[in-house]
Amino acid sequence: MAALDRPGAARHGPAMSDFDLNGFLPYQLALAAEKVSRDLSAVYAREGGLTVPEWRVLAHLAQSGEVSVRDIEARVGMEKSRVSRAASRLEGAGFVEKRDHPQDGRLVSLTLTDAGRALMERLVPLALDYQAGLKARLGAADRGLSEALRMILEDQSQ
Repeated sequence: MAALDRPGAARHGPAMSDFDLNGFLPYQLALAAEKVSRDLSAVYAREGGLTVPEWRVLAHLAQSGEVSVRDIEARVGMEKSRVSRAASRLEGAGFVEKRDHPQDGRLVSLTLTDAGRALMERLVPLALDYQAGLKARLGAADRGLSEALRMILEDQSQ
C-alpha cells in the first residue's frame, strides 16, 4: 500500500508541492546555528572542559561583568534552570562567584573569579580564531550574512 493510500495519511495540496524543507530559511538558519555551536563547543570543551551553557555564562560574564542569572537568561536565550545549573558547576570549579544581588535580594549575582578570567583569557583567542576561520570560508559573503543576521536579530518582536 502506498504511503498516501494508508488511512490517516496526509494529503498535500498545491502549497506542499512548493515546500522544500532543505531550502526553507528558518530550517537552514537552525541547522547552521547548531553546526557552528557544535563545532565551537568542541574547542572550548577540549581546552576548558566546558559545556555550551557554561561557555555562554562565562562569555556573558566576561563581557558584562557582574550580572544576575535573570540577566544572563535573557541575554543568552537559555532557560533559567540551565543558566543556574551551569553557574553552579562553574562556581564548583572555581570560575564563578555567586552572591546576593546588591539591589534585589531575590536575585543571585554572578561574577568571574580570577580563575574564570584566566580561563576566558585562554579561550577567547581560540573562539576568535574559530570566528576568523568561518569568515575566511565565507569570503565576500560574510558581509552580507552579517548584515542579514543583524536585521533578523534586531527585529525580535516579530
